[in-house]
Amino acid sequence: MTIDDRPVRLAVRDHGGSGSPVLLLHGLGGTLLHWDAVAPLLTGEHRVVAMDLRGHGLSGDGPWEWDAVLDDLQAVIDHLDLDPPMLVGHSIGGMVAVRWALRHPDGPGIVNLDGLRSAETAPEHYAGIAQEELTELLAELKAVFDAQADAMAHPLPEAHIAMLPQRSLRTTDAGVHVRPDAALARQIRYDPHFQDSIAAVPGIRCPALFVLATENMPGLPGRTGDLMPALRAGIRRDLLPLTADRPHLRVLELPAGHNMVAELPDRIAQAILSHAAPHARN
Repeated sequence: MTIDDRPVRLAVRDHGGSGSPVLLLHGLGGTLLHWDAVAPLLTGEHRVVAMDLRGHGLSGDGPWEWDAVLDDLQAVIDHLDLDPPMLVGHSIGGMVAVRWALRHPDGPGIVNLDGLRSAETAPEHYAGIAQEELTELLAELKAVFDAQADAMAHPLPEAHIAMLPQRSLRTTDAGVHVRPDAALARQIRYDPHFQDSIAAVPGIRCPALFVLATENMPGLPGRTGDLMPALRAGIRRDLLPLTADRPHLRVLELPAGHNMVAELPDRIAQAILSHAAPHARN
């Protein structure tokens, strides 16, 4: 369905189910289709809804302002007359969930799936890597992202269009482009909360589960894969002390890469159900 009575049109899929509601948020460049393998595993115990974030999928365009994105979520909740849902977010969806938790300290909680830091974060957020090597790898990573940003600003080559989900594309007079567009991707890329959401974790009062990847995604270009263990080490170093004396904050590590929702849908569903069970409201 589409919610189009507001400034930014919102595309939503209601997977049905009974029990307390769960709202699913995809990652950067994804769509609500990201959850098609996980959602059916949740509907036996929950009402499950997924949405396209603004600038993604079939939702409309708007600036990436975190409070405005949270208002988008609230519009979906109000439109479907949901009880306060548990939010489950992957990647940037997990970062949205962190902000939602700050706004709703008495809510049923969140699940953050590898959505705590961008790979292009500050040097001090990496761990276990020599400074000289870190500097070199960050320069290579920046070059990769710069090239991606440049490509996003131009129409896709014809050969690439058929390889991508149609829901992730937009057609203009100039040709076919990926979503989000280059301007929105640039805005998100340099946003402080996108680069580091761990700074906000101490302010979370509702139940939260942080699911961390332990492996690299396959196919990372150049030597950027060498940087990822240092990124994961920095996340563990900075996150785990914050959860040690806060029993409402839990951490789970899974043998998967960043694309864990596609790699391990059964394990992701199990983690969601286990986290929701003590807090479910029927």
